[in-house]
Amino acid sequence: MGSLSIWHWLIVLLIVVMVFGTKKLKNMGGDLGSAVKGFKDGMKDGSAPAEDKPAAPAGQVTNAAAAQDKTTIDVEARTKS
Repeated sequence: MGSLSIWHWLIVLLIVVMVFGTKKLKNMGGDLGSAVKGFKDGMKDGSAPAEDKPAAPAGQVTNAAAAQDKTTIDVEARTKS
């Protein structure tokens, strides 16, 4: 009773085909395949190079914009002791 033989799996497969039908199983398989493909494409997009990233929204200051502005003075705040 510990392991199932090939005959047990074939009977389970036959019951599943009888319950769902071959067309529905084919559609579920296609949906699962497209979901996996979409997941893989999403993972590729997450590791895109920095130059492909969208620009910052208007009005938002970034480090690159601050570095280009030569009139900005960088100061350090010190606390009185």
